[in-house]
Amino acid sequence: MFKSKEQFKEAFIDKMQTLFGQSLDESSTTDKYVALSTLLREVISKRWYQSNKQYRATKEKQVYYFSMEFLLGRLLGSNLFNLGLTELCSEGLSELGIELDQLEAVEHDAGLGNGGLGRLAACFLDSMASLQLPGHGTGIRYRHGMFEQKIVDGYQIELPDNWLRDGYVWEMRKADRAVTVKFGGHVRLEEQGGRLIAVHENYEPVLAVPYDVPVVGANCNTVNTLRLWSAETNHFDFSSFSKGDFLKAVEHKYSLEATSQILYPDDNYPEGKTLRLKQQYFFVSAGLQSIVRRYKRTHGAAPAALARIHEKVAIHINDTHPALAVPELMRILMDEEGLGWDEAWYTTRKTISYTNHTILPEALEKWPIDLVQALLPRMYMIIHEINERFCADLWKKYPNQWERIRDMAIIGDCYVRMANLAVVGSHSVNGVAAVHSEILKKEVMANFHQFYPHRFNNKTNGVTHRRWLAKANPKLATLITETIGSGWLAHPNELASLHRYAHDPAFQAGIKAVKQANKEKLAHYIQNKMNIAVDVNSIFDVQVKRIHAYKRQTLNALHILDLYNRLKADPNLDIEPRTFIFGGKSATGYYLAKRIIKFINTLAHVINNDRAIGGKIKVAFLENYSVSLAELIMPAADVSEQISTASREASGTGNMKFMMNGAVTIGTLDGANIEIRDEVGDDNIVIFGLTADEVLSYYKHGGYNALDIYHGNPRVRTVVDQLMNGFLPVSPDEFHSIHHSLMRTNDEYFVLKDFPDYAAAQETVASLYRDQSRWQAMAINNIAFSGRFASDRTVSEYAIGIWGTKPVVIRES
Repeated sequence: MFKSKEQFKEAFIDKMQTLFGQSLDESSTTDKYVALSTLLREVISKRWYQSNKQYRATKEKQVYYFSMEFLLGRLLGSNLFNLGLTELCSEGLSELGIELDQLEAVEHDAGLGNGGLGRLAACFLDSMASLQLPGHGTGIRYRHGMFEQKIVDGYQIELPDNWLRDGYVWEMRKADRAVTVKFGGHVRLEEQGGRLIAVHENYEPVLAVPYDVPVVGANCNTVNTLRLWSAETNHFDFSSFSKGDFLKAVEHKYSLEATSQILYPDDNYPEGKTLRLKQQYFFVSAGLQSIVRRYKRTHGAAPAALARIHEKVAIHINDTHPALAVPELMRILMDEEGLGWDEAWYTTRKTISYTNHTILPEALEKWPIDLVQALLPRMYMIIHEINERFCADLWKKYPNQWERIRDMAIIGDCYVRMANLAVVGSHSVNGVAAVHSEILKKEVMANFHQFYPHRFNNKTNGVTHRRWLAKANPKLATLITETIGSGWLAHPNELASLHRYAHDPAFQAGIKAVKQANKEKLAHYIQNKMNIAVDVNSIFDVQVKRIHAYKRQTLNALHILDLYNRLKADPNLDIEPRTFIFGGKSATGYYLAKRIIKFINTLAHVINNDRAIGGKIKVAFLENYSVSLAELIMPAADVSEQISTASREASGTGNMKFMMNGAVTIGTLDGANIEIRDEVGDDNIVIFGLTADEVLSYYKHGGYNALDIYHGNPRVRTVVDQLMNGFLPVSPDEFHSIHHSLMRTNDEYFVLKDFPDYAAAQETVASLYRDQSRWQAMAINNIAFSGRFASDRTVSEYAIGIWGTKPVVIRES
């Protein structure tokens, strides 16, 4: 660790010369970024080694968090922050004529995730390390992220996200730890020594090579590991190449390595569906093989020792993507370690826990039986046996209740149901917000809850306040520390002390000044990137998240269109100026979501270029939404749009990030919005719309007719008609799919039903904003009560209530 700026500067210059053989003056910004990051990684590596050494010595229980996504963002800034080196290094670099911000900007966001699922996983890793818990991540090292989003003529265009093109300084390749994952072939059972042994033959082997990324804890010496698996092969068909068949020479290599090429291949096609399932088994199998190997080195390799693996290892599966951990751990324990079925099943269930992230039927994964059988024959055999035994237990408790058993079966209707597999094969099932967990227990998984009444629990999501407040909003962090001290950095609940200053004029002025500076920074970005001039004194009204019908960007856009109609009718209408900011990606094959993006951008084109409305409203869709872009947006937001259909959003985490940065939520009583309201009180949030119970009642019993709303509300009728009647400068059928979703399929997500209440809620927001003293008090109260939504709290609850692991204090090496 550097003890002074002089020591740091000397080490930095030396590293630059060692790596590149050149002086600072000759070096590019990228060279300086690499030198700084490499220097920092050397500091981290010493702690990393010491952490692993002490974990082996103490033999404390290890947690392994399996997730298809880890949305890390840029690591240079967060690693400096967690090491407590930001100020020292920033000042040292400045004295060398280098700006730290410029070096941070060189780093590409790691293309390892898409949205909230991946960012939650990243926050959890940060909190585990900062709480000194021995917790590690397991995922896939995607060579390309989901995609780089460009907006061209209002349309989403997908380009390859080649985030690894310049390498990734934070990773460490561990070729000696590679394992083989088997696909296809067939499995036969033969008797050996009185036991049935599974023999897997004619399979396709894929080499899984681990790349380890250090996860640095804040204000401690803990460095945990995110292990990312890459599909690699050295195969090269030299014979074909020599004969001039160059394509054949490399096609097998690329076929094998496709497993870790891209995040979420389009599963609208059979090839994409197969690749998705292949990815899921690939990282689950590789991860579990690695974990068992490490366990055996520390705790012994005898079958009796493996039967107790749950005492020293916790496997947590983040959503259903890693649900194959259940049969794969069974396979390893039985086929490779010699345990019998009953012993292996007991151990597997004690080891694995599962977080459910959705109640949307289309998001509860299921795979065709024939696909699983062909690609993963041994997995299917084990899943089939699990299902047979489980259904036999169900029959004993519920004789002749065919519908109940059919609903709970793991295999049914020609599919393998991954959520059912995850529930049956784990000892804990948690939702991610109080209302979500209740819906799971009472609706979506009611039969399972009745069968396993003690297995279900709630762990409300959280976000790391270190990145989303302290690092993303340093001016606000400084103001908070000057006001209540620095204790909140280690104990975020201490933010509650700010409540005392909610009506303090001086503190309100400080909060307002910070927000204004952040708005000016975002406005500058929008001007430079999009050539849109926005009013920094307007309300920055922000909805950034994955584009999906249930998240209801359509509701927001229709309201903007309605507001524009009112301004056109009366240009002197006295409204509070607004800048509506959107961001988010649509899945590549999600046609409706792509049309929603086009709709928003069409509105932006029309509104931003209409001088008649005097610039009172502006619309900006920021392309390629990412963690680093979110760090610019969150601190600048005045209003946080959390308007999903009640009961559809499991929790949300964007709502928490906005709250931490002093934005006021306009939202439905959905997900964690409910708990945010409970913390801040009704006076500091704006709630509208149907409740979850009302929505679920409509889904179950009917009674809603979108046409009634359309015919009964002239403002609704006008904006719906404008989608198709030529009002917007697009072809008449451009937004047919949006119109169809509202009118022909009876408005599945109740956009029209909630529109009048949403419009009224927006009027409330404008009225509150006019009273700046009131608004600043609301902002302060949101910051004050955001400590409840720090991921340190969430992870502590997991550690105590599910994983059963304790902190390990890492000594300095």
